[in-house]
Amino acid sequence: MHSILTLIVTAGLVTAQTNTNLQTKFPTATSTTGIPAARTIAAGTSFDGQMLQWDRSPSTCKDQTEGGEKDALFVLENGATLSNVIVGPGAGEGIYCKGSCTLNNVWWTDVCEDAATFLQSSGTSYVNGGGARNAADKVFQHNGGGTVSVKNFLSSKNGKIYRSCGNCKTQVARKSIFENIRAIDSLSVVAGVNANFGDSTTIKNSCLLKGRTCDIFEGNNSGKEPTKIGTGPSGTACVVRAVQTSGC
Repeated sequence: MHSILTLIVTAGLVTAQTNTNLQTKFPTATSTTGIPAARTIAAGTSFDGQMLQWDRSPSTCKDQTEGGEKDALFVLENGATLSNVIVGPGAGEGIYCKGSCTLNNVWWTDVCEDAATFLQSSGTSYVNGGGARNAADKVFQHNGGGTVSVKNFLSSKNGKIYRSCGNCKTQVARKSIFENIRAIDSLSVVAGVNANFGDSTTIKNSCLLKGRTCDIFEGNNSGKEPTKIGTGPSGTACVVRAVQTSGC
């Protein structure tokens, strides 16, 4: 973990608060377990990967070619929890959350197309701890509804940490929350959201040594590439609080 000094402004007074929850180092797996097909974690159950590296064998990674559930490493049904897993580079689609899910201390060594896709119709999915690196495009893809909450997460050499789907056939207002995020090396943006569909994201108590906080888009449901209409805090679509860009 890494300690940063966060400045909190309350009623005109500036106070210091030490944050000790920021991740700073990727783990090293002692061995790899290869699986030939996506492993399903049943609704309401938990799976502990014991900090082994799990991977698809043979690989389903086709770089940025869009895959599907069959290319995932783990598929989580509603209410499932996945903990202590290092995701290998051969998992084309990483983790599929078909309902609200919880990812505890999950690490992606080399993201292929996406690290995790959230498909819940409502509710909140949680990413607690962990980290991802080398995502050419995005780490987390939010195609369903509800909220994705990411806390104590390390990002290294990623394009985007999160994207609310900009051109899904079914569009809804999506919410995302990022707390204690540490972005090192290269990063394009923490979150891409669609203002015209009522998306909202909050980024707080974080350390962004690289990259922007938000990109604001005009999304569509036609499948066309969405139009970017702004960057940075916008009030409603993108709220930023206590984010440092140096010294953390």
